[in-house]
Amino acid sequence: MLKMANQSAGVAPQQVDAALRSFSLRAEANAQPRLFEADDALAQAPATRVDLVRLQGRSYTRYVNEFWTSRQRGGHSLHEISYRACFKAELPRFFLSVLLRQADGALVYDPFMGRGTTLLEAALAGARVAGNDANPLSEILLRPRLEPPEATEVARRLEMLRLDDTPPPADMDLSMFYAPGTLRQLLNLREYLRVRRSHQAEDAVDRWIRMVATNRLSGHSTGFFSVYTLPPNQAVSPERQREINTRRKQTPPERDVKGIILKKTRSLLRRLTAPERQRLQQAARTVLLMQDDAGNTPRLADDSVDLVITSPPFLNTVQYAQDNWLRCWFNHLDAASIARRITVTSSLEQWRDFIGQVMHELYRVVRPGGWVAFEVGEVRGGTLNLDEIVAPLGEAAGFVCAGIAVNSQQFTKTANCWGVENNTRGTNTNRIVLLWKEPA
Repeated sequence: MLKMANQSAGVAPQQVDAALRSFSLRAEANAQPRLFEADDALAQAPATRVDLVRLQGRSYTRYVNEFWTSRQRGGHSLHEISYRACFKAELPRFFLSVLLRQADGALVYDPFMGRGTTLLEAALAGARVAGNDANPLSEILLRPRLEPPEATEVARRLEMLRLDDTPPPADMDLSMFYAPGTLRQLLNLREYLRVRRSHQAEDAVDRWIRMVATNRLSGHSTGFFSVYTLPPNQAVSPERQREINTRRKQTPPERDVKGIILKKTRSLLRRLTAPERQRLQQAARTVLLMQDDAGNTPRLADDSVDLVITSPPFLNTVQYAQDNWLRCWFNHLDAASIARRITVTSSLEQWRDFIGQVMHELYRVVRPGGWVAFEVGEVRGGTLNLDEIVAPLGEAAGFVCAGIAVNSQQFTKTANCWGVENNTRGTNTNRIVLLWKEPA
């Protein structure tokens, strides 16, 4: 069980209310949120709009502003690992600054950690971290970034690998994605990593190489192993890729697997400072990563978590296992088995029941005075705002809903490469329900 919560890390609801009402932000690129500075001439943001919304007979405060903006999408280079439906690092960074007096030593938890954005951002700030996700790919993508090797270590390890040898037989046809030489290299790398893990010999450098290779399996540029395909946060089916190849009159080109891994390694590490590396290593020593039901996490102690920042699956918006079938193949994971463990439903009632169970579990693990920032969006063509479902569920579990922060934006969260016009489809706002566990 993870214990030792920082009992002085939280802030009171009235302070959060004041911060959101007087929100201000520097205009420089990559600026950090600056709170409680409404009179800063360089930091004036449009005034936060404060609305009252009536839900199930109770009024909730909703704060609307562009709390983080497109010009600030300069998060740490270590975040540059694609994953379907992940939120930007600016979201957890903002709420770490708002909901903790100090991150150092606090325990930050994400029950749906995905690629690990919340945990990585919290660890960079000096917090202890814990995460949970039914998909084992989450740990594959996060843990190596908590213990990043030097690029020279990765280069030496890659030099040792004989990726051009005769590979083990392929267990599926991937010729629509990869040229023969590229596939040979991938099969040898896949087998090397399998053997290292099965012999319990996998170290931090191996885990890093696995993470980077997993991230480079398919994409739309020469920085990926595959021929041009759809965005790197999901893999299309082999049949769909054949159609893409025919339409574009393309054949998979040969790629240098080692070179691509090393180039991406250097890119991920380019902004990592010595103090940040030290903080990450400190977080890695105590990190707890689980693959449990988010509504039942017995390894987390009662009243142990200072802050939860998370986003659950949104009804049937994303098929997480289906989108990651190629990554599962590379890591010898059963995508169908993973799919059965991930709650993806088109039924609002089933989703409501699921979130209600999660809320009760979060109330158990969050310490008195601790916070939950629960991010959802709008679905069904913008006709259903999920924050209006979540806020009453949080209060039913025992939390006090201190408000709902809506990060409005002038562009859609759906990638431009899908050919979607701004604010017409996809999820176009972050809607964060802020829940506080009142001290006894």
